[in-house]
Amino acid sequence: MTPSTPDPKNPENAAAGLIARIRRSGAADAALVSAADICVEDDLARHCREPRCENYGRSPGCPPHVSGPAGFRRLLKGYHRALAVRIDVPTRILLAPERRDVLALLHDIVADAERAAVGMGFANARAFAGGACKRLFCRDHAECRVLASGGTCRHPDRARPSMSGFGINVSQLMKAAGWQGEYLDPNAPAENSGMSWIAGLILLD
Repeated sequence: MTPSTPDPKNPENAAAGLIARIRRSGAADAALVSAADICVEDDLARHCREPRCENYGRSPGCPPHVSGPAGFRRLLKGYHRALAVRIDVPTRILLAPERRDVLALLHDIVADAERAAVGMGFANARAFAGGACKRLFCRDHAECRVLASGGTCRHPDRARPSMSGFGINVSQLMKAAGWQGEYLDPNAPAENSGMSWIAGLILLD
């Protein structure tokens, strides 16, 4: 192992290498957080169903096709550390069709970081992102091939499960990472020129 290669036995060194990679990929920042600080709330996941999200049931990474908060809590028991990822975005973009492009970039970034983490020795690294993969990557297809016929995903190197369906409290995740600020208010006027953010998560070990 060369001195420039992050050592997975040294979490801080490994995280530094992954954070640098994530920043180079286009994220505003990434930070190492304790898995114990990841807050999961049942009520947040219920919002996918009531009122029903337009993506509900259309993506394998969204409810009801994911294990939800209960399953994510079980998953977290096997992890000690994670990386929070943030992309800063003008609010007007998140209220426009360009939102899809930014969310697709987020999926690409966390998927790449997941692969890099596995290559560094974190065999169980798992990435999650905001946004439904069907809408982001297969919106020109009538159905998701995985759900429609049990086929293979058209974009396995890009699409990752949505954090919403697991009830992950993204605002609390941002605070755990040492970042301040609130997520986009869905009732904000379209002419709002302020900044907001979208977030991703990579479980490491």
